[in-house]
Amino acid sequence: MSRPDYSGTFHMVSQENMDEYLEALDINFALRKIVCLLKPTKQITHDPATGAMKIRTLTTFKNFDMDFTIGQEFTEDLKPVDGRTCQTTVDWEGDTLVCVQRGEKEGRGWTHWLEGNMLHLEMRVQGVVAKQLFKKAE
Repeated sequence: MSRPDYSGTFHMVSQENMDEYLEALDINFALRKIVCLLKPTKQITHDPATGAMKIRTLTTFKNFDMDFTIGQEFTEDLKPVDGRTCQTTVDWEGDTLVCVQRGEKEGRGWTHWLEGNMLHLEMRVQGVVAKQLFKKAE
């Protein structure tokens, strides 16, 4: 089955429930307020043949890189985000990328999917769900 190519640059156009999500990650009030004002850009490079993927999340405050191979567990350093590390696996469910992050916080992970030129991101932790929507740069 052919998988979609997620490669591209995507700019955030909207988000929902981010403050509650960050609070569930024990992020302090001041940092939550800063993060909720940011408009991140995602730069994704994806090789569908090998499953290699790099997701760079760029903001005016802090950048975060995630390099992985789809289907292979790795230790993810989330110290720049919330001071934790997780055992992380990103895998396909149909054309959707599903990430499971096993660590201190229960039910942590995210889901990415494409609809036309829109990239959807749903982030989960301890039953709290935040959503971000990104539009692919022309």
